[in-house]
Amino acid sequence: MLNTSLVSIATDTLPLEGAWYEPAGAEGSNAARGAALLFHGNTMNFYSGAPRFLPPRLAELGVASLAFNRRGHDILAVRDSRAAEGAAFQTIAEAIADNRYAAAWVGARGFQNPIVIGHSNGGMLAARHVADHRETPALVLLSAHCGGADMLPLASRAGLLAGERLQALMAQARALVRAGRGDELMLLPGWWYVTSAASFLDLANCPDILELAPRISCPVLYIRGDAEPRELYPAEEFQRRCAGPCEVAIVPQCDHFYRGREAVIAELVCRWLRNALERGRQ
Repeated sequence: MLNTSLVSIATDTLPLEGAWYEPAGAEGSNAARGAALLFHGNTMNFYSGAPRFLPPRLAELGVASLAFNRRGHDILAVRDSRAAEGAAFQTIAEAIADNRYAAAWVGARGFQNPIVIGHSNGGMLAARHVADHRETPALVLLSAHCGGADMLPLASRAGLLAGERLQALMAQARALVRAGRGDELMLLPGWWYVTSAASFLDLANCPDILELAPRISCPVLYIRGDAEPRELYPAEEFQRRCAGPCEVAIVPQCDHFYRGREAVIAELVCRWLRNALERGRQ
């Protein structure tokens, strides 16, 4: 059982919407043994995927958790007008800032050093966040993609994003940005299907998780499904480069979204976190 509150976190533009989960019966921040930040995957949100199925299990450990939308949530959305927002307009700088806003919100509730858990693009951003916040007690990477200069070509070769049209779409995006039309939407042949020209070019600014690994010294769990390509989700190479202890788990019969394997993922994460938290108190 857990207590759930819908929250809104101020930024310099649009607020971040989310849910704050506390172990049932908690009264104030000292009732929980710690807190976790949950970073959603690209074009996802705080009420789907890992940010949805992990909070009840985290509460069993006595860990409160914040699942929140970055400003780049979903593919496209509207809020209180017909102005569009969402992942089609996201930038890496904005996403990094959103994670810091969320960490500050949790810190104001007495949890200065939350655990960080990120899925996919959220995992890539989680690695950047933890590299910048060395006091983080534990990091869980759920199918974190490689980021860096290789991400877009690798993803496109796998049939995602630009697919076989990478060079043509890059040229189209550059032309739109030069013409002052960076917010104009473009269709992509592969997931996530629609993006703005400026956001598409901004993918070049993705942090490289393998370059970040030597800056991460806290305990790390890196999970990948066996249906996911190793080069795009480089768990083993991250483990080799990581400054601290890093455990890799390859989950059988598991895709990128953990469909039908949610319970297995939750058990892996919580068992590992229980051990990591115990070691941290010794």
